[in-house]
Amino acid sequence: MLMEDARERIVVFGKRIATEGLAVGTSGNLSEYDPVTGLMAISPSGLGYFETTPQDVVVLRLDGSIVEGSRRPSSEAPLHAEVYRRRPAARAVVHTHSPYATTLAALGEPIRAVHFTIADSGAEEVPLSPYVTFGTPELAASVGTTFGEHPHVNAVLMENHGLIACGPSMDVAFGLAVNLEFVSRIQWQAECVGTPRVLSGEEVTGVSKRFETYGQPAGRKA
Repeated sequence: MLMEDARERIVVFGKRIATEGLAVGTSGNLSEYDPVTGLMAISPSGLGYFETTPQDVVVLRLDGSIVEGSRRPSSEAPLHAEVYRRRPAARAVVHTHSPYATTLAALGEPIRAVHFTIADSGAEEVPLSPYVTFGTPELAASVGTTFGEHPHVNAVLMENHGLIACGPSMDVAFGLAVNLEFVSRIQWQAECVGTPRVLSGEEVTGVSKRFETYGQPAGRKA
């Protein structure tokens, strides 16, 4: 079975999307990419996370041609492919409909530096991409443009839709999606009470530098 380890991780982390409240029902999707073979493994369309097996995960090329798998791939396969094109270092992409990030997306707001851990995203703000119908080439192009306009950020908020995050591994990409949901919640709660203080670019850069020496030598993630 092609990309067996990646397909198994997609099943495991798909269940976490459901159990950690990052999506409802069959919404959301996740993938991994192997630049050596040029193949992407992605979750199947419309299949529950607890129903999905590694055999259900579809392997395809970035142009959308299916290499292995009997299921229909996620409708957002073009979006995932575009992220890999825009972020050559990315090996995993996670797309969620998490409540607080999606609330900000519905308000037409980016995720701002209301908490220092936004530095995980690679920038001081997670930008907002304009609304485009889900599962379309136009959405992929729009989000790709937003990534292109913000070359250091590893996540984009999609207006009235949700969040897409990427990273060098599934663990990192998923962790970023979880963390940005936390930051989104802080932003929303603070805005309900008043006007939150937003960290400056210099302050976020300082956090990024501190992150370089945080945690154990194998990596910052706990």
